[in-house]
Amino acid sequence: MPSKHESISNILIEEILDGRYRSGERLPSERDLSQRFDANRGAVREAMKRLEQIGLASIGPGGARTNPIEMASLDVVGYLMARGDAPDVQLIEQILSVVMALVTTAAESAMRVANDDQVEQLRALVQPLINEPIHGEAHSEARLALMHGFMTIGGSLVVQIISRSLLEQFRPRMESIWPYARDEVDAQAYVTYARQLDQALQKRDVPAVRATLEALNELTRDSVMRALVRAETTQAANAL
Repeated sequence: MPSKHESISNILIEEILDGRYRSGERLPSERDLSQRFDANRGAVREAMKRLEQIGLASIGPGGARTNPIEMASLDVVGYLMARGDAPDVQLIEQILSVVMALVTTAAESAMRVANDDQVEQLRALVQPLINEPIHGEAHSEARLALMHGFMTIGGSLVVQIISRSLLEQFRPRMESIWPYARDEVDAQAYVTYARQLDQALQKRDVPAVRATLEALNELTRDSVMRALVRAETTQAANAL
C-alpha cells in the first residue's frame, strides 16, 4: 500500500499528465493540498519533492510550477505507461524504437572491443534462439539476455542505464499482452535471423551484425504491435 506522500504524488502526476495543469502553471499551495488530501504538510512536501525529482515540477520561493513533460526524467515513462486500461500503442512503439537503437549501438561497440572469448559468449547467447523450441516469455527472456550481453561487452554505461530504465518500466505494463504475443512471434523468422547473426559474430562482420540486429528488432516490433492490436480487439469484444 503506498504511503500518504506517494498517494498524493501519484494523483498530482496523473493530473499533470492529463493536462489539468498547463506548463508553467502554479500548483496548489502546501496548505491547499494538505486540506484536499487530509494530510500534514510534511507528506505534501515529500510529494512535491517527488514531482521535482522526476522533472514534472520546479519548486521555488513562490511555490511549485509545472514543467513541460518533455523536461521530465526517464522515470515519467512508467507513469505514462500506467495510464488507461491498455498500453498506449504509440508510446510502446517509441520505447521499442529507442531501446532497439541503443542495442544496435551497443552491438557495434561490442564488436569493436570484444576479444575472442567475449565473441563466443555472444554466440552462446544467440544459440537458444536457434536451437531450442522456446516461445512466449522464454523467447523474450532469451532476446533480453542477448541485448544485455551486447550492452555489457560494449561497455557503454549510459546505454545500459537508459535501456534498463526503459525496459523496467516497459515490462510490467506489457504482462497483460504476453498471452497474445506468444501467438504473434514468428519463431522460424527468428531462427533464420539468429543464424545470420551467429555467422556475422563469428566473422566479426560489424555491418552484418548491425543489419541482422535491425531485422531482428523490426521483427520484434512487428510482433509486439500485432499483439497489442489483438489484445485491444479481444478486450473490446469482451466488454460488449
